[in-house]
Amino acid sequence: MDKALLFIPCYNCENQIIRVLDQIDDEVLSYFARIIVVNNRSTDSTEQVVINWIKQHNDIPIALLRNDDNYSLGGSHKVAFEYAIREEFDYVVVLHGDDQGNIHDALPLLRNNEYRNYDCCLGSRFMKGSMLYGYSPLRICGNHILNLWFSIVTGQHMKDLGSGLNFFKVSTLKSRFFYKYPDKMFFNGVIVLSIAYYNRRVLFFPISWREDDQVSNVKLFNIGMDLLKMTFSYLLRRKSYMTGDMREIRIDNYTYEIVYDNLNEH
Repeated sequence: MDKALLFIPCYNCENQIIRVLDQIDDEVLSYFARIIVVNNRSTDSTEQVVINWIKQHNDIPIALLRNDDNYSLGGSHKVAFEYAIREEFDYVVVLHGDDQGNIHDALPLLRNNEYRNYDCCLGSRFMKGSMLYGYSPLRICGNHILNLWFSIVTGQHMKDLGSGLNFFKVSTLKSRFFYKYPDKMFFNGVIVLSIAYYNRRVLFFPISWREDDQVSNVKLFNIGMDLLKMTFSYLLRRKSYMTGDMREIRIDNYTYEIVYDNLNEH
């Protein structure tokens, strides 16, 4: 059986994180050896809410980590990827902490072991079988345009550039190719480019996606412009761009503190 890590990044989602954690039922738990919640320096009560939940579920192998600085979403991924490499996990599954995605959408891949045939499996909000709730027509249109453009640029059919439910095979992460990627919210977009550049085996799978009480940290126009700039850099100087340092601030080590760990608290 594969050793899998469930990684939940969170930032200022005190009202949503409980709903995400409550998705972890017995079947979900049966597929994961460890769960880490990575708090990216939330300024609300997210951290205390998570601690309270963990204390009430002391039979679940879960830990809360707090980044030593605000590394943004990309930096939190780097913390989790490094954790997965160091602890010798086989796979890391990402589930965003804002309750837009649902881990149960990944269960079909886990039940039939289909994920083992791919280097990464990326949840898609925009393919047959996907379900969207409360997602504006403007954002749907913008995402379809970007998906089409990325497909043209990469020569592969890219069905989503940044959903909050993704699988990664840890062996493909050991080169730390991702370390110099931007720490910003569009980190997943660079990952999509890397799939084409490194010729990764990728599967897109349909997911449900909801927008209820979430406060989005992504501004559609700004993120769209950033993604377009990335593609032009990729087209003009593919190798130097994908292997160069894309970060505005260079960080030697993405460090964190373990705030609470069920495995070491009792």
